[in-house]
Amino acid sequence: MDTHPTIAVEFSKVGYSYSNFEVLRESSFHVHRGEFVALIGANGSGKTTILRLIMGLAKPDSGRILIFGKSPEKARGLVGYVPQYMNYDPAFPISVEEVVRMGRLEGLSRNCDPRSSGRNSCPELDAALELADVADLRDRPYKALSGGQRRRVMVARALASAPELLILDEPTANMDSESEKRLFTVLGNLKRSTTILIATHDTAFVSSLTDVVLCVGQRKGRPGEVLRHAVMPADHIPTGLYGGSALQVLHDTDLPDRCCASGDAEALSERREP
Repeated sequence: MDTHPTIAVEFSKVGYSYSNFEVLRESSFHVHRGEFVALIGANGSGKTTILRLIMGLAKPDSGRILIFGKSPEKARGLVGYVPQYMNYDPAFPISVEEVVRMGRLEGLSRNCDPRSSGRNSCPELDAALELADVADLRDRPYKALSGGQRRRVMVARALASAPELLILDEPTANMDSESEKRLFTVLGNLKRSTTILIATHDTAFVSSLTDVVLCVGQRKGRPGEVLRHAVMPADHIPTGLYGGSALQVLHDTDLPDRCCASGDAEALSERREP
């Protein structure tokens, strides 16, 4: 199917419902290759549904979704996913490197010895561990890590297959400030080489690295623009993050006509130059 090569994610008039509850109605937006995009909204607003649709874990009732010009099902090998939580058995003796190995969708290269450990390991794993800033933890038991370290290990696992699109669901949930800072540094180093999409309700994490903010159910645009018009109390929007406090809080009844809900996402797509 023909599509512009710079478009990583494209939603065109997508509708989705479950149990007679409408989650998305004619939702349209697109993400450019190499962009750092934040998907914000309150819990239950539909962020997770959008992620599931992108990953092909759910099918839309109407409209079209393309991931790098392919259907979500055919593009799964191009997508890396970092879940909010990872269930694991603390009694199971698994190392950081073994967790990261799980991310190799097509197995390991021929010159990789699965029994090896340390610096003679697979180059794909070495690269993922370095990029996620967990190379020094590779032989540590996974259960011995802090929450922030585990989150970075999950990033390494997602990077092990060299994805073109990296998706993170609530990446800063239950993190201390130092762990947030290290994770943000990791994501900043990946910017431009990898398309990054984070789903969050933590507006403080939507920083200067973010190119575009998608506010679920409302509008799309640059971070400062969308946060000034976000559907949330003004005192919940971090003062000074973009040089000042919220200027105005708009709701369904007073949003401008040109918003994502009306299907004209293109008009609000203001992007920073690389």
